[in-house]
Amino acid sequence: MVTEHSGEIRNRVTALMPTAREELAALVAFRSIADARQAPPEECVGAANWVAHAFRAAGIGDVELIETSDGSTAVVGHQPGPDGAPTVLLYSHYDVQPAGDEALWETPPFELTERDGRWYGRGAADCKGNVVMHLLALRALTASGAPLPVGVRIVSEGSEELGAGGLEKLVQDRPELFVADVVVIADTGNVAVGAPTLTTSLRGIANVVVHVETLAGELHSGMYGGSAPDALAALVQMLSTLRDHGGNTVVDGLDTAQDWDGVQYPEEQFRKDAGVLDGVRLTGSGSVADAVWARPALTILGIDAPPVVGSAAAIQPRAAARLNLRVPSGMDPQRAQDALVAHLEKAAPWGARVTVERESVGAPFRARTSGPGYTALKSALRSAFGANVAVAGQGGTIPLCNVLAEQFPDAEIVLMGVEEPRALIHAPNESVDPSEIENLAVAEALFLQSLGGRAD
Repeated sequence: MVTEHSGEIRNRVTALMPTAREELAALVAFRSIADARQAPPEECVGAANWVAHAFRAAGIGDVELIETSDGSTAVVGHQPGPDGAPTVLLYSHYDVQPAGDEALWETPPFELTERDGRWYGRGAADCKGNVVMHLLALRALTASGAPLPVGVRIVSEGSEELGAGGLEKLVQDRPELFVADVVVIADTGNVAVGAPTLTTSLRGIANVVVHVETLAGELHSGMYGGSAPDALAALVQMLSTLRDHGGNTVVDGLDTAQDWDGVQYPEEQFRKDAGVLDGVRLTGSGSVADAVWARPALTILGIDAPPVVGSAAAIQPRAAARLNLRVPSGMDPQRAQDALVAHLEKAAPWGARVTVERESVGAPFRARTSGPGYTALKSALRSAFGANVAVAGQGGTIPLCNVLAEQFPDAEIVLMGVEEPRALIHAPNESVDPSEIENLAVAEALFLQSLGGRAD
């Protein structure tokens, strides 16, 4: 029974929370951005070594650092369990998004700072908070000197935010490092603080960069404006066709009317979480959950065009935009990318020359929810949080899930984590609620205990 000794697990985790804060502060201090153009590679190396040392100290005896095909370092470890016990793989990543404009941060992004009960810093939630959560769970189980009740593998990725595919290639090249009965992907989050949530659906991704050319060079807007085709205006017109008047994503040939059948996302809560300004309407028809978890969503990530400051009275000969298409479960991302390319080429006005550069695609994912691992984790979450467990989707993409599912079709893959909406992951002032780290560590420890059939 998973709750028989949950009080002792809780006491151990609570006692370790000051250590968790110290460790998260040490890990956040690494500018572990997996892009040498934005941070010294030594920062990622330092973070990888820190993670490896921490998991060794938490009871994972065999830990190694492996350079992957994209140049990043994966931290991989294994601690065998008792004979006949299942093996659980605990995933996290130590690389982070760039801080962006640091002037928008209220406190230094790479210095863990406490404010109003939350811990602020880049990666505090995504995903270094999950690294620390795994460490807490393991220590709670071994604090009395007992061995782990199950076999445990740990994997901490060094280039998840870059999306270069190094870890996915490692799974294919060295599958023996990842063999497990249950895989816990700790890179999602609860629908709200204190509301235990299992993520069962991830959208895929199909990005492109569209280039538009109309002229041999810039032209004076007074002498030629009116007849000379403006590449930037052509691009704007093309992009406008990807949304209808209500804000729904529209790509010729793609179904955009799917419905979400799990927990809903209340509109007022979404407005608060997303920081939508008063008087500004949400985009899309249907519910918020339909729009963010079940349907395709097109976002303009960037545009190459002259900045306002310093711009001249000139007609632009060329322009470009990077587009992000999120692909829901059940939709082929390659087909979605093909449809987006065809739509853009067809939408080009005035015979403008259009070149579409394709980026790699990532498939959507839907978790299996009928296995014993899922049932055990759901029970452990309910015990740790004292609340019923919600089932939600996530608009983000984790390509590793599909690679693992293809390589190990019998393994259960479950997704959870500390990244609830107030965490503002990928944005300035990212933070984590320490109660999320504590409760999830308790849940994970109870889950591992339950799978091993042992209660302390």
